[in-house]
Parts: sequence; C-alpha cells; structure tokens
Amino acid sequence: MSGKIKNRSAANADSISGGVSCDERILRDCHQLYTDPDSGLITVAESVGVKLLPPRKKITVMLMGNHSAGKSSFINWYVEEHIQRTGVAIETQGFSFVTSGRKRESLTGNATLHLYPHFKPLQEFKGVSEYLSTEICTSRQKRFSLVTFVDSPGLVDGDMKYPFDVDEVILWLGDLCDLILVFFDPMGQALCKRTLNIVESLNEKHGDRLRFYLSKADEAGGESDRQRVMMQIVQELCKRPGLNKCGFDMPTIYIPNPNKPSRCVNQIEEVCRTVEKTINQTVQTTLNSLEKDCELISERIILSNTLISNRRARCKSCFLTLLGFSIPMALMAILVLGALSKELLEMALGPQGTEALSLYLQQLYSCGGLVLTSFLMLIIARFSFRTRPTLSGKQKRQLQEKLEYVQEVVKTKKKKLYEDYLRQSVSDHDMDL
Repeated sequence: MSGKIKNRSAANADSISGGVSCDERILRDCHQLYTDPDSGLITVAESVGVKLLPPRKKITVMLMGNHSAGKSSFINWYVEEHIQRTGVAIETQGFSFVTSGRKRESLTGNATLHLYPHFKPLQEFKGVSEYLSTEICTSRQKRFSLVTFVDSPGLVDGDMKYPFDVDEVILWLGDLCDLILVFFDPMGQALCKRTLNIVESLNEKHGDRLRFYLSKADEAGGESDRQRVMMQIVQELCKRPGLNKCGFDMPTIYIPNPNKPSRCVNQIEEVCRTVEKTINQTVQTTLNSLEKDCELISERIILSNTLISNRRARCKSCFLTLLGFSIPMALMAILVLGALSKELLEMALGPQGTEALSLYLQQLYSCGGLVLTSFLMLIIARFSFRTRPTLSGKQKRQLQEKLEYVQEVVKTKKKKLYEDYLRQSVSDHDMDL
C-alpha cells in the first residue's frame, strides 16, 4: 500500500445509522475498520507482514437435535415470519442458514458459500454443497439483525441415510458457531443416540457454547410426565463422562399459541436472553481484539522503521577487522624472520641488532593468547556489528503515516465505540475512559 492513508471513519456511517441498534452499528463499524480497501487494518497489517481476519458482523447460532424437535418452529417464532418449513416429517435434510437482509430471498448452496466465505471449507465434505441453503428475510424482530441461525438436519438413529456425513459437518460447524442450542423433545426421540454422541463430542471443545432445552414441553402431558421426561434426558446425558457436571440446566420451552393455552411454565424468553448475552460478549470481544490488533500493527511498524546508523556499525566493523588481521600478520612476519639464518641477520642488522631481535622474538612467542584475541575480534566484527537494511525516506514516511493512522484514528474510533457500548448500561458520570 502506498500513498497517504485517509483518516476517515466507516463509510456511510451516518447515512445508514437510522434504525440500526448500537450493537449492530459497533460490529458493522469494527468490520469496516478492518476491511476498508484503502486504509483498512487488514491492508495496513499486510504491508508490514501481519495477517489479520476481519470480525463478523453477526453471531452464528446453530440449532441441533432430533427430528421434529422444534428447531425450525423456534426460528419462525424468533423472526416472527414463516421462513422454515415445519411438520412431522424429517423436514430439514440439509443445513439452512437464516439471516436478515434487505429483501426476502432464497439462496442455493453455491450462493450460500459466496455469502459466507468462512463456511467455504464445507464444500470439502462430500455431498454437503447440494444441501446448503440460505433464507434471507427482512425481519428485525428481537435481535435478529445481529444473528445468523443455522438450522441443522433432524437427527435419528437406525437405518436413516444422510447424503453426507452429518456428524462431522455438525462438529465442524460447532467450531465456527458462537452458540449451540440443543433441543430435546418429549415425543420419543429425545434420547437419540446420534444426538447424544454429537453433543458429547461438541462438549469436549465447546462446552461453554452449549445450551440444552426441553422443547415442545407443553406436549409432554402433566407436570409429573414432564419431570419424568426431563429426568430421563438428564440421566442419559450425565452417563457421558464429559457431560456429567453440576448445575445442569434444561429450561422448558414451547411455541406460545393463544388458541392453545398451557399451564406449563414456558421459558422460551430464556433462549432470547441467552442470544442477547452472546451478542454482548461478541461486541466486547470484537472491541478487545481491535485494540490488540492495533498494538500488534504498531509494534511491527516501529520494528520495521529502524533508525540504527549503519555508518557507525561499518566503522566499528572495519576497525575490529583490521585489528584482528594485523595480529596474525605480525606473527607471520616474526616466524619468517626467525627462520632466517643467523649469518644473514648479522649481515643485515649487525651483531647488536640480531641480539635485540632475538630477545624481541622470545617475548612475542610467549604471547600466543594474542591469536585467540584476534579470532574473537573477527567474530565480533562479523556478527555484532552487522548492518541492517535501511528504508528509503519515502518508505519511512509511509510507515509513519500508517503508525499515526492506527494510533490516532483507529484507536480513537475504538474508544468512541467502547463508550457508546458502555453508555447503553451505565450513565455518563459513571464512565471513566
């Protein structure tokens, strides 16, 4: 990247802010700070050898469970539109993404992977691409504008054949999802071994993302029947070593129906609060990651823009190199003189000169340590004072502009976003940022 970085905030931030919640705006602006083609953090980071990933603008919530557990019905209730097909048959044979958008639209598998690039590795699972779809609707009910639901196939035991390895795909998606809702229904399939096996595997890595619910609780009969079903499910879960933990929670939920009142306690709003809490955690995580990435880029820029003087390093290196070579040259000259015959030396230097030279040679022979010193000086000259590649004046100015942009523009924007986020919960006089 070359040229002066434009000091600007997220594009169209003011023009599209109407009707957008604070959390939605924060996640959108953070994403823009990373992906702006001219001055985004990803572009700045690549110029100094750092690879960053942009934060997502929505959380991903996967729903899983046995077939007819009410997953699709819950999505329809949450968005308050009939998006997903429901019924007693195994209605969801593939993975369906449900998200909010500008208009009602249905996307096929290939379009889905273009919409969600981070899910592209799904095409490596044989047969999955043909069973991917996306439903886009305009609903802004609850917090749907910040959520992407992943409706998974209903899980059954026995000879049921899936067109792909459903277990492996769910486990892979579990790595990318922020929240995993597991629905158990009281109609005979709640103890599906396939469901329990996948839940146990997910719990090994993502236990903090799992939430369990007894769905269709109003169809379980009386309160005693409902308690019996819940105990059976909890007992089966706790038989698995990884799931045997204290404080096991399984709220009872069902889709409210004014025409079919029930005396069963409905905790479906608890699911909404769980989604809300996950959104809040994601906003905080995104803002914290933005700060850490700014520090990482700043450190790399400072490291790249070296101000060490190569001239001084070269002078030291030349001096030590000459000194290191002068000692062995002097010793070689002494050895050559010592090898000459005494008659030739007396002819050249006279008796007194020869005697003085002999005494001088004896003193130098006792200084063998000078050889070691010579080699040490050569090593120091070679390794300790190596010159470093320097940057041109233009390159240094560009790095300085990037540093100022990250330190002054991005960090200032991050601080403002954090203030906006906290202002939703506390008053201005309680904030000390």
